[in-house]
Amino acid sequence: MSGVVSEIAERVKALAPAQMDEFLSWLVEYETDDADEWDAQIVADSAPGGRLGPVLARVRADIAAGRTVPLDEAIGHA
Repeated sequence: MSGVVSEIAERVKALAPAQMDEFLSWLVEYETDDADEWDAQIVADSAPGGRLGPVLARVRADIAAGRTVPLDEAIGHA
């Protein structure tokens, strides 16, 4: 852990319970906002004409051609 992150961690640990609740509420909101932006970007990228179009086309072709296996099989849990 870098010095800055260690310092932040120590300061967070030292918060009073009410301050800790306030900080954690802020952190959840911050992470949720980021997730919403990420989700929106994935939706846009996977829409027709999006950046993932060529990848999705290749995946669909592989599925149609039978060149895929179930995930459990691929990771050895079948």
